[in-house]
Amino acid sequence: MATGRLLISFAHPDDESFGLGALIARYIAEGKEVYYVCATNGDVGTVKPEFLEGYSSIAELRLAELDKAAKVLGLTDVILLNYKDSGMMGSETSTDPACLWQAPPDDVTRRMVDVIRDIQPQVVITFNKYGGYGHPDHIAIQKATTEAFFKAGDLDHLTDLAPYKPQKLYYSSIPKRQIQMGILLLRLQRQDPRRMGRNHDIDIQAVVDHAEHIHTKVDVSGYFDEWAEASKCHASQLGGRSTPRLPENLRKRIFGKQGFTRVYPPPPMNRVDESDLFQNVKLDERTRTPALSPVPSP
Repeated sequence: MATGRLLISFAHPDDESFGLGALIARYIAEGKEVYYVCATNGDVGTVKPEFLEGYSSIAELRLAELDKAAKVLGLTDVILLNYKDSGMMGSETSTDPACLWQAPPDDVTRRMVDVIRDIQPQVVITFNKYGGYGHPDHIAIQKATTEAFFKAGDLDHLTDLAPYKPQKLYYSSIPKRQIQMGILLLRLQRQDPRRMGRNHDIDIQAVVDHAEHIHTKVDVSGYFDEWAEASKCHASQLGGRSTPRLPENLRKRIFGKQGFTRVYPPPPMNRVDESDLFQNVKLDERTRTPALSPVPSP
């Protein structure tokens, strides 16, 4: 039976829920298959000691949280690439040979080609070129996924799996106007928007500076409950808040439509011209039964 298949390729346990929880819930409700590639185990994430009770490591905890969120959202499958978390750019952890940032780019791309050929998604989503907020893991998986999107359908690019050409590639976008407003408020409060986050290593101004054009806006306003529940599963990461605590009507007005940059097929103009990631997609059947076991560790 022909069905819609969406592949989301991000870096960490929680990226799927915090960023796209409502979108995932919408497409699952519409009968689409949604798969999540999680490139790292999240072991560099900051975790309070009480959350580690019953777990042997941060990685074990965070992957358990991901498993809970996947069940809440109804993800068809989660594919783990099993790289170590790199931490922020320039940190000591980003020099670890086992982390994603240090992995040979061609190897990561090859693994993503096999994931795409295995799952055979019509639509693929990954980060924008800046990796959202400049995180090296985000940038690494974005580059690998983008290259793999085009190589997966190349008959001359040989792997153990047959070529498959996805139809559409998107970069997740940011609510630029809302972030600009947030920057203004930060400055009024005498806070530096270039030194935010728990460790003051997130540059909010750079996030806006690297924002890309939005071509697709998807209405996710009917799935805020699922978004919140999935985000809560990642309790060790800032309590799982997916949106500010605003009145429901205001939240839906501000965050009710999620924007995306359409990379392929390229848009004729830089304006919003779609309301559905599956618009103009031809649904097809898989040509083989996929093996949905985790991709072997590097």
